[in-house]
Parts: sequence; structure tokens; C-alpha cells
Amino acid sequence: MSRESRPGAVLDNPVWAALDGPHRGLAETGPAGLAARYPAAVSPFAALADPEDPHAWADLAALAGPAQELWVTGLLTPPAGWETLMSLPGVQLDGRAVRGKEDPEAVILGPSDVPEMLELAGLTRPGPFGERTVELGTYLGIRREGRLVAMAGERMRPTGWSEISAVCTHPDHRGAGLAGRLIRAVVATVEDRGDNPFLHAAAQNTGAVGLYLSMGFTLRREPYFIGLHTPGRPG
Repeated sequence: MSRESRPGAVLDNPVWAALDGPHRGLAETGPAGLAARYPAAVSPFAALADPEDPHAWADLAALAGPAQELWVTGLLTPPAGWETLMSLPGVQLDGRAVRGKEDPEAVILGPSDVPEMLELAGLTRPGPFGERTVELGTYLGIRREGRLVAMAGERMRPTGWSEISAVCTHPDHRGAGLAGRLIRAVVATVEDRGDNPFLHAAAQNTGAVGLYLSMGFTLRREPYFIGLHTPGRPG
């Protein structure tokens, strides 16, 4: 079976599959069309059509400009001239076995909720979350006494798939199962659309990974989240 025909093969390069697919409207593309990235306020992630193609790396460098920071994910080695700032081991989990379930307490979060979402993400650090991240998909939250105490939503959207992301709970409300409830509620949204859920997590976040595995997520691969500086000096 070829790489392209394997079930879930788009998850081998999920950022590119999203930016070249359902998130095309958000994509900033390189002059040769071999690289793309999200606007910085949406997500710090960038991608290459083929990580083994030096022309794609050159296109990404042209897109970002010299000495600029960006993030890529996968199993790849940057070419000479690129500075690796951080390489964080991660896991990619397949959620097709997870049962989605709507939650009556979950509310849809939108642009007016962004200040609270940023505050919660800043406190709990579930991963990159910017002022426009909410544009990537459906985000759900749970409030207590009017205060946002937990949220989860969608980030990368490769064709046929949707990444569960920004899963976080305020420290004062942990241990009540809110994260699991919101994950299942987002999964229900993904399934209603006819897509399959997946997610990424830092390998060192064993508590979160354990929760995901207990819910039915299964390990698919172990990519790296890599922070890079593009070649050259700033102009």
C-alpha cells in the first residue's frame, strides 16, 4: 500500500494537509507554492509539501523571511542554515475509537470569549493559543459562576480529520472530569461533520496522554514539535 493510499496518511504531514485543504483560506503560501504557514495570530505552525525536498525548505525561508521563528511538526531534519531552537518529543493519537458525546453544560466559544480563552490558556499552557486561534474550528467551554474554567476545540484540519486541541482546565476545577467531557463533546462535533478526531500532545505530559489513552485514543506515531529560525540575518 502506498503512503498516499494508507488510511490516515494525511496525518503524516497534518499541517500541510490542513493548509492545503480545509484551512486553505487561512494559509499564507510561499512563492513556489511548496510551503505554507498560518498567520502568526492564528498559529505559529508552518509546513512543507514535502519535508525531504530542499526546494520546499527554500520556499518556506522565502515565505517567512530571514531569521524568523516558526514551528514545524513531524519526523524531519532541517537543512543546513536553519537553527533549531527547540525539539520537543510528542505523540500523535488516533481518536477513531473514541465515543463522542454532547455535553449540556458546554457552550460554543467565539471571538467575544477570546480574552478569557487567552487567560485560561496562559494559565494552563495547553499549547500555542493566539488571538485568532478560535478561527480554526469549534471551541467549547464550561463556565462556573460565569467564569470560563475549561475549554477544548479544534486546531489542524487535514481533509477527513480534525485535531482536538487547547484542552485545559483551571487548576481550581481539576479532577472533576471537565476535560474528558469537553473532549467527547468536541469529538461529537467532529463526527457530526463526518470527520475523524486525532490529537497531539507532548510526550512528557504523561498525565494528559494517560487520559487520552483511557478514553480510547491510540498511539499512531511519535513526531517532534520543532521550533526553528530561518536562515540569514533580519533585514
